[in-house]
Amino acid sequence: MMLPAAGPSPGQTCGAVLVAAVLLQSVCVAVTFLYFTNELKQLRDTYSKSSIACLTGEEMGNFIQNLDLIESEDRAADPCWQVKWHLGKLIKKMMSRSYEENISAVNADRTLTLSQTDGQQPRGPINRIAAHLTGNSNRKSSLSPRNSSPRRGNGQKINNWESSRKGHSFLYNVELRNGELVIPQTGFYYIYSQTYFRFRENENEDSDLLAQIRNPKQLVQYVYKLTNYPEPILLMKSARTSCWSKKAEYGLYSIYQGGVFQLKREDRIFVSVSNGDIVDMDKEASFFGAFMIA
Repeated sequence: MMLPAAGPSPGQTCGAVLVAAVLLQSVCVAVTFLYFTNELKQLRDTYSKSSIACLTGEEMGNFIQNLDLIESEDRAADPCWQVKWHLGKLIKKMMSRSYEENISAVNADRTLTLSQTDGQQPRGPINRIAAHLTGNSNRKSSLSPRNSSPRRGNGQKINNWESSRKGHSFLYNVELRNGELVIPQTGFYYIYSQTYFRFRENENEDSDLLAQIRNPKQLVQYVYKLTNYPEPILLMKSARTSCWSKKAEYGLYSIYQGGVFQLKREDRIFVSVSNGDIVDMDKEASFFGAFMIA
């Protein structure tokens, strides 16, 4: 008696199906992972290339040079163009600022070189240039004789000023030679001067001299500049006329003038007056000075 052939049992069949399903699922997951990984890589490469292409699609040099000529409504809506436009503006701004700083530095160096070539020295707060001279009570020795030198212009030059810090007089980086202030540095200076004329009748004076003094034609103050030119150059002149009565015991007048002038190194300035016989060199009334302003 023959027995029928034995087939796979239901349990074995169920197990085989389960294993096959697991393997199929694993294969599907693997394939899906590989597919999405490849897609992500391609997407990343594409994005990276497009981002770089945004800056390399045109030469940035030409783009920046023609930045103001390529604006249009169509391109303004392009995000890539907007990125390049803002970047170009930033680069131009930085280049312009760098250029201005370089130009300023070059101009400063050129100004310093020219000033030193012209005989000027850099001036700081310590190098003040100023002078204030006051009258000297020894009036007889203060004025030079009339027409004592062909280089003294009109009037009588005041030779003897007080400069030794007595009272209000002083000298800062300025030299005084024979009544002349010697300019140490080229620049613009404010020059000022005041002369005090004082007549007092003296019974012992000669009558002809009194008549000449009592009715002078004019009272004049001159401020001159001496240079390499043979003759002095008149900078300022101030005058007034007077006529004193015979009964007047005193006659008092003062003349003041001032102005800004450009002076060069080694120029000399001085004061001359008319009617030197009645000049009063009182230190508070007659004075002369200058100071550099630029």
